[in-house]
Amino acid sequence: MGRVLACRRDELPNGKMKYLQIDGNDILLANVDGAYYAVSDICNHAGANLHEGKINGKHITCPWHKAVWDVTNGELVQFPVRLRPLKVYKVIVDGDAVYVEV
Repeated sequence: MGRVLACRRDELPNGKMKYLQIDGNDILLANVDGAYYAVSDICNHAGANLHEGKINGKHITCPWHKAVWDVTNGELVQFPVRLRPLKVYKVIVDGDAVYVEV
């Protein structure tokens, strides 16, 4: 599909996240210290929507079983079982526009 406008920079303040559905993909977009990152919004443990969890710096905590993911690279940070990394999407900032590439 290519790149899709996700939001304007002023619509997603630092430390906040936003749920997007683009071309059938559930995506979580996060602003971490002015940099934007996009990962799969679905926890691959039990299917929870990660945007319903909490973000603390670059870490997103799953609302169901408290798995912790690094939004900058999709890697699992903490959980009692081994899980696959989250899918990572390329984010492009062009002026005031934030795009996600799908």
